[in-house]
Amino acid sequence: MTMIARIWHGRVSKSQYEDYTDFLNKVAVPDYQKTKGFIKLTFLRRLVDDVGHFTLITYWENLDVIKNFAGEDYEKAKYYPEDNDFLLEFEEKVVHHEVFA
Repeated sequence: MTMIARIWHGRVSKSQYEDYTDFLNKVAVPDYQKTKGFIKLTFLRRLVDDVGHFTLITYWENLDVIKNFAGEDYEKAKYYPEDNDFLLEFEEKVVHHEVFA
């Protein structure tokens, strides 16, 4: 079986950059980690002018286990209620890639 990388991107205002980082570390990351089939994640962030960009790359055993986390429509982005307080927009889809190295 091929490992799958699931890539999500979100944007917040510069003023909420650190608060959203804390939220992701306290809520989202543990949620990923407790899901069966989760392997690891890479949490990226950067400021561009007045906007904070977040990219989470999560690694999973296969597409079936991603459904345990995201639901049957696994390409749909998963959001938390608190995201309404931070995100500038809600991207509808995530991107999946097979991992070869």
